[in-house]
Amino acid sequence: MSDLFFSTDLPDEFDRLQRQMASVFAGFPASLRAMRSETFPPVNIGSTDDSVEIVAFAPGLDPAAIDVSIDKGVLTISGERKPPGPEADVETRVYARERFMGAFRRVIELPQHADPDRVNARYVNGCLTISVGRSEASKPRAISVQ
Repeated sequence: MSDLFFSTDLPDEFDRLQRQMASVFAGFPASLRAMRSETFPPVNIGSTDDSVEIVAFAPGLDPAAIDVSIDKGVLTISGERKPPGPEADVETRVYARERFMGAFRRVIELPQHADPDRVNARYVNGCLTISVGRSEASKPRAISVQ
């Protein structure tokens, strides 16, 4: 006898399929807010003709506590986000905590045309903006036709 079961009730079949799919994907985050804490700070990465631009969204940090380094084409952003005030007492029960606290480290592989000797980093309004210059050989240039 076959283990396959086909019902003639289509809505019941869809419900069964939905339950099976939910059990398969039970361990995955349901939204971006449910992502693991290692993804702090979230970053945007782009490039211009002159540089690679990285923006890390890290409000509430002391700029002096942020470490930025480049080694062998890999940019590392690290630091620690401390609680904003005194810790809650033992009596307080936390129902939700969406703000990341603790040590963090983001590692970003830079493109080959990035020049590690031309880096500028600034922290303004909770955004760490890192600009890595492009090597002169990789910059686009116009070639005149004769």
